[in-house]
Amino acid sequence: MGGEGSMMAANNSLKNNRNLVAKRKEKRALSGNYSAVQLAEFPKATPEQLDRIKEKIQRENKQLRIKQIIIVSILICMIAFVYISLNFSSFLKNV
Repeated sequence: MGGEGSMMAANNSLKNNRNLVAKRKEKRALSGNYSAVQLAEFPKATPEQLDRIKEKIQRENKQLRIKQIIIVSILICMIAFVYISLNFSSFLKNV
């Protein structure tokens, strides 16, 4: 029967993968006790501060969107110019 070699390779691959998982579990980076860790206290934001932050983020996103639209428009114009110039030059060669 054919296929014994491929099945043996698949079994070896599965076995090797299982061995790798076991090694990863032994070397866990976040093992230990965190009972002595002190959590930081952050000040609460007022509704006015939240509104200012929201407006600032919206303004920055609007400026970024305008820059992206301008860059994409310039790229489209450049690609269209190159395409038209290549077609026009090939048209002149044929005439």
